[in-house]
Amino acid sequence: MMASPASRSWHELSRAELDAAYNNAAAVAHSGVTVAGWEQRGAALRASMPAHLDLRYGSQPRNRIDFFKAGQGAPTLVFFHGGYWQTRAKEAFSCFAVGPLARGLNVALVGYTLAPEASLDAIVAETRAAMAFLSLQLPALGAKRESMILCGWSAGAQLAAMLLDSPGVVGALLISGIYDLEPVRHCYVNDKLGLDAAMAERNSPLLHLPATCPPVRVVVGGAELPELRRQSAEFAGAREKAALPGGFAEVPGADHFSILEQLERPDGTLCEMVSRLANGDAAS
Repeated sequence: MMASPASRSWHELSRAELDAAYNNAAAVAHSGVTVAGWEQRGAALRASMPAHLDLRYGSQPRNRIDFFKAGQGAPTLVFFHGGYWQTRAKEAFSCFAVGPLARGLNVALVGYTLAPEASLDAIVAETRAAMAFLSLQLPALGAKRESMILCGWSAGAQLAAMLLDSPGVVGALLISGIYDLEPVRHCYVNDKLGLDAAMAERNSPLLHLPATCPPVRVVVGGAELPELRRQSAEFAGAREKAALPGGFAEVPGADHFSILEQLERPDGTLCEMVSRLANGDAAS
């Protein structure tokens, strides 16, 4: 793992240092093996629950949602995957529906077009369309319309944070996210993402805190890169200063990938947070 830049502003880092500061895959040994395990376990879940896969919400090939039903009239966790807006797919994250399903929550995993085929503006617009689709379709799927909990990991946390004003959202769990895109604009992530200053600004949740919103839990792993921990702590701190409901937590010992084990496990810390958010516990 890179030397900690915690005592230095990201502005002081060289391009190489800033690249390392955001390179989660390089920072976590065997991250590729971990993701392969996710894909295998997710394939097994999809094979066992094939009824509502690839629900189309838009015209693009990745504009699809996998919906896993826990029970009639249940609330729904809406999950947005990570990959720095340019890699991965919803199918790789199906296994993380296991914990919420065991807790009585439906799970909807949202796919979206990746950069550079789509700009971040377009990706956010697609995910907003996905939320509108779910708001209309959840009753037909046997789910509560006004009981959606947003959840996102890494880049997916940024997307979820941009959608807090969507109808029917009652809470959010944001995991290991990016909330200020200006540092990202100056590192390797932007080679394909193509942010300019204006696009980075308008898609940075830290810079657009709402006057009111549902409870939001911001979490990050205690063993994550310092820049990821800083991003989460600063976003949660800004929300607290603005008197917005929710809170912040570090998961001890968790890295950028292992933290998701706490969502997959029904007794995991993140699964417990989701369950409490679904039950209206703002202090979860």
